[in-house]
Amino acid sequence: MAKVLEGPGMGLLAKWGMPVPHYVVITEAAQLDALAKANPWLIESKLVAKAHEAIGSRMKLGLVKVGLDLDGAREAAKEMLGKAVSEVTISQVIISEMVDHQDEYYIAAQSTREGAELLLASMGGIEVEANWEKVRKLAISLGSEPTGTELEKLAKDAGFEGDLVGKVAQFAAKLYRCLDEEDGTYLEVNPLVLRASNGELTALDAVTMVDADARFRHPDWNFTFASEFGRPYSDNEKAILEIDTRVKGSVKFIEIPGGDTALLPAGGGASVYYSDAVLAMGGTLANYAEYSGDPPDWAVEALTEKVCSLKGIKRIIVGGAIANFTNVKKTFSGIIKGFRKAKAEGKMEGVSIWVRRGGPFEKEGLAAMKVLENEGFDIHVYDRYTPLTDIVDYSIKGVSA
Repeated sequence: MAKVLEGPGMGLLAKWGMPVPHYVVITEAAQLDALAKANPWLIESKLVAKAHEAIGSRMKLGLVKVGLDLDGAREAAKEMLGKAVSEVTISQVIISEMVDHQDEYYIAAQSTREGAELLLASMGGIEVEANWEKVRKLAISLGSEPTGTELEKLAKDAGFEGDLVGKVAQFAAKLYRCLDEEDGTYLEVNPLVLRASNGELTALDAVTMVDADARFRHPDWNFTFASEFGRPYSDNEKAILEIDTRVKGSVKFIEIPGGDTALLPAGGGASVYYSDAVLAMGGTLANYAEYSGDPPDWAVEALTEKVCSLKGIKRIIVGGAIANFTNVKKTFSGIIKGFRKAKAEGKMEGVSIWVRRGGPFEKEGLAAMKVLENEGFDIHVYDRYTPLTDIVDYSIKGVSA
């Protein structure tokens, strides 16, 4: 699951026929002058300026300014851009038209184990949290779509009346289609409002989460995902994210500054298992990583290079449990290339390597790893018969079995 920032999230809603305010995303306040020439609404409308980052409670933090003219929006952007909030430095601001409205509503769609679920309430904004018992839900089974009758009943049950019933039902149908077609995991519009000028239901704000691993199915996803860790992705993290979108299988990488133990695990389960063991035995984590689903060796090589580039590490733990179908020899060839390249660049000084793995072609893969001993690597190689926790224990103590 990956979070999409407000601008591209609004773009996805608009793609599936849901009205949204006019908006632009800027990285410099001066960009507004040129944009205003191509977008008359920037001059003709009242404006809203918001920090375009994955930051909660933006209003309370002074990162939302409303009722602005173009000059006011420019000044708000200058004030926000470059400002540090917690671990995030604001690098983008979204400027949108201020939509005149009265009532506010709430609507969301989310994937579930059984299929999907639509949530609807005839109140929105901050009121919905205090009145959650009034939110009505419609379960949608896997492989089916909500009918018009079901959606109108949901709208009536949520307290909508008259012409609004049909309008809300149609909006809900589009939101569900967006969730389904865009590999969404969660879409929330809060508030959903009636535009005073034409009575059109309009999404004023959106929370958008999609399946990041589905990116290869969506060539029009030209946006980067928001970091889930309260800070922007580093360049190394972005590089692995980009590779992950292009390959069969999976490669993942997140940096944790200050750790002494780097992980290069085979699969998400091994990564969690190793992480817990490292902490339990007194080590500190330098990263989260994994390779799984039999990714190509060049992708694993790139991942290995990023792991070897982590500052201050004393050890790298490689591998995991017994693979079902991942070719151990092939993926290890990528890791070995990454190790050799890192060593040639002077990055492996004082770093020990601890390997444990089983699966198809494990003997050949482990033997290839063992060869690194003759090249000056401090490497320790174990097969499937050594428990995973023992590898962590050996690596922390620096003592082989």
